[in-house]
Amino acid sequence: MKAKQIVIIALILIVAAGVITFSVVRAQSGYVKVVTGKVERQTIVSTVSGTGEIKPKTYVNVGATAFGRIINLDVHEGDHVKKGQVLATVENVQAKAGVDMQQATIASSQTDVASFVAAEKTAEAVVAHAKADLEQKKLDFDRAQELFKDQLLSKQDFDSKKAAYDTDVATLAQDEAALVQARAQTASARSKVDEANASLRTSYDTLNKTTSVAPFDGIVTNLPVRQGETVVVGLQNAEGSTLMTLADMSVITAEVKVDETDIVDLKVGQSADVTVDALPGRVFKGHVTLIGDQAILRSTGIATSQSTTGTEEAKDFKVVVTLDDPSGDLRPGLSATAKITTAQQPNAVAIPIQALTMRKPSELVKKDDKSVKAATQTLPANDTPEQGVFVVNDEHHNGKLRVTFVPVKTGVTGTTDIEVTSGLKEGDQIVTGPYKILRTLENNSLVKLDTTGGATPAPEGS
Repeated sequence: MKAKQIVIIALILIVAAGVITFSVVRAQSGYVKVVTGKVERQTIVSTVSGTGEIKPKTYVNVGATAFGRIINLDVHEGDHVKKGQVLATVENVQAKAGVDMQQATIASSQTDVASFVAAEKTAEAVVAHAKADLEQKKLDFDRAQELFKDQLLSKQDFDSKKAAYDTDVATLAQDEAALVQARAQTASARSKVDEANASLRTSYDTLNKTTSVAPFDGIVTNLPVRQGETVVVGLQNAEGSTLMTLADMSVITAEVKVDETDIVDLKVGQSADVTVDALPGRVFKGHVTLIGDQAILRSTGIATSQSTTGTEEAKDFKVVVTLDDPSGDLRPGLSATAKITTAQQPNAVAIPIQALTMRKPSELVKKDDKSVKAATQTLPANDTPEQGVFVVNDEHHNGKLRVTFVPVKTGVTGTTDIEVTSGLKEGDQIVTGPYKILRTLENNSLVKLDTTGGATPAPEGS
């Protein structure tokens, strides 16, 4: 008995459900439920986003400039340093010895110069004395010539005066040659001093290379070595040791990658909002300072000009955004996202992007319309898709509304809305969804506003 009652109740419920379903379907036949919105005026902002990391505009890897063991490491990672500040020192016993040896050589050479200068002065005095003596001998010889001509001087005395004069001429020539030699020796000694000074500069350079100093004010962002480690200098085919990385954090940038489809909209100087994953809730203002010319393969990070493969794949471009007011909390390498403003249109007539649809004129003619033949005859010869929206008419038909497809022209595209430059006016009611309905909706179709937020049934009889 109980089983029979259960069967009867089940049959009653099935019949009731069928009646309700039939009533709903009948009530909804001939129209579709749609979501609508109003055409409004608002500021449309078009943006392009890219992800990357925080980088200082200026940074340098301080490499080893001398071979040896680190005897002093004067900074720690995160330290702020000033230009010229000593960062690290490599053992320099040999370099110091080289400087000391050259300084001793210079002192010895300078002593030699002083000695040769004194000899040069002596030679100059000897030449001066020889010249005076020669002048006296010349006077004596000239007087002897006059006396000998007048036969007042004997031949022997005349020959004696002439020999004395000739001897002084030879003596002066010898003394002058000695002076030239002394001056040459002085010049040679001075050249040796100059050579020693040049060697000293080389020795000082070698010594200075054992000490690394900061090339600019900055912060130590990486310190891969420890005191006591041995470092080497880079050669042609071998990379040298890196002591540390120094970054100038006074100018900070966000280096991001932007999709190739968006790069054409970017220009140097455009404003940007930069967010950093490590600093949630904070937005840093900046502007675009560099747009890369080379496309970068997304999978490998290699520039397309350096790639040897011909595989077609997604590409990005490097874009550098310089922060206008950097914070001390920022650190190189922090993940960052830059939202770059490429266009802005205030007080624009705007609609939701999802309201736009591309439709051919032939797709907009209702198949059950009595005038379908006439409407088809008036279709343009070139049945190409055009961009537009479905506008809801004010005329009601038993609680339902009709829609008309209106072609529109668009301008600046925002995140969720798009500017309409022609075809619509502020206050127009348009169909914004669902997408499946927009794909198949036709001119003069009956619609009803969906206020439930649930699923929309497919159009019937279309």
